[in-house]
Amino acid sequence: MNKNLLTEFKNRGYFFQCTNEKNLENLLQEKKISFYIGFDCTASSLHVGSLIQIMCLRMFQKHGHTPIVLLGGGTTMVGDPSGKEESRKILSEDEIDNNIKKIKKIFTKFLDHKGKNKVIYVDNKKWLAKLNYIKFLRDYGKHFSINKMLTFDSVKLRLDREQSLSFLEFNYMILQAYDYLELSKKNNCILQIGGSDQWGNIINGVELIRKERQQEVFGLTTPLITTAQGSKMGKTEKGAIWLDDKLLSSYDYWQFWRNTDDRDVVKYLNLFTELNTEEINKYKSYSGNKINELKILLANEATKLLHGEKAAKRAETTSIATFNEGLAGDDLPSKELKKQNIEKKIFFKDLVLEIKFATSGSDFKRNLINNAYRINNIIENNESRIISHLDIINDQIKISFGKKRHFVIKVT
Repeated sequence: MNKNLLTEFKNRGYFFQCTNEKNLENLLQEKKISFYIGFDCTASSLHVGSLIQIMCLRMFQKHGHTPIVLLGGGTTMVGDPSGKEESRKILSEDEIDNNIKKIKKIFTKFLDHKGKNKVIYVDNKKWLAKLNYIKFLRDYGKHFSINKMLTFDSVKLRLDREQSLSFLEFNYMILQAYDYLELSKKNNCILQIGGSDQWGNIINGVELIRKERQQEVFGLTTPLITTAQGSKMGKTEKGAIWLDDKLLSSYDYWQFWRNTDDRDVVKYLNLFTELNTEEINKYKSYSGNKINELKILLANEATKLLHGEKAAKRAETTSIATFNEGLAGDDLPSKELKKQNIEKKIFFKDLVLEIKFATSGSDFKRNLINNAYRINNIIENNESRIISHLDIINDQIKISFGKKRHFVIKVT
């Protein structure tokens, strides 16, 4: 393994900005440190947009450093304005606590929970909920310049667009800075990593610790990952690519990576797999069928990290069965239906809406006109079509939407 962690960090495409890069580089080579990344808990799962941060946690831990995963039970109650065009929905404490429990399970797939540098979980609700507002303002408010805070992108962009920014959200960056101070005191944490939109928040924390503790700590950010088409990575027509298999099957996760734009494959191999960078660089000249082989490699390696090697292999086998042989593979998303229910008249439209192959009746009709639906590989464009026992083949009915989305009705 490359001893220079920041060099590997850059080679893989993780590096965007850093405070005092030279000092941090020397420090990482001299000793093992504690570092943290914060995650808001606005949903019951993280999605692929958080994956680059998870890969950073994993890389630093593999180099012997101790990762601190901060699950923002406190800051989620406020809402981070960074990169947002409007205020987030305010969740109840119970909803946030439930989200935290579910999100924790995702990290068990990627991080080591044993050994000297095992992952540490913290919830900033533990200290933020106890703050005395007047005392907090008196002790720490003096360290924050409103003039400077207004220049940070997370605030400036919202104000430039004349979009509402509540005082609640404006406080977010002060609370995040205080998180860093708490972790500095209690966990000897000296590095915060975050996305490029967190730069202003991270700088506030670095400055607060310098003023309060007369200590140098560091901030490191990763770039915003966009596709070759210019869209935000992970945004698809299907919606978010969740990291929880209860919200997105391992097969659909595999398919997401398999459908990567040709121009993004090598970049994603560096960012989202642990293949050797020298090996990946050899693939830059690949084209045609060889690119398709790389996409399968990417899908297998990325799926293996989250769902395990067996699930990745099953997904590949299912994909081959589905596309090359026209069959319904074992790992396709599915649901069971009793045979007697099918005999009671099930409209194809209702089934399509239930399995989320359409968002509304008009969406269904539009897709139907475009010959987007198939039943057992045969195009279906009858709006009043009723599913019957005649559609059952080997106790299954395969519903397809386009060439890449499939669902199996298992008839019992």
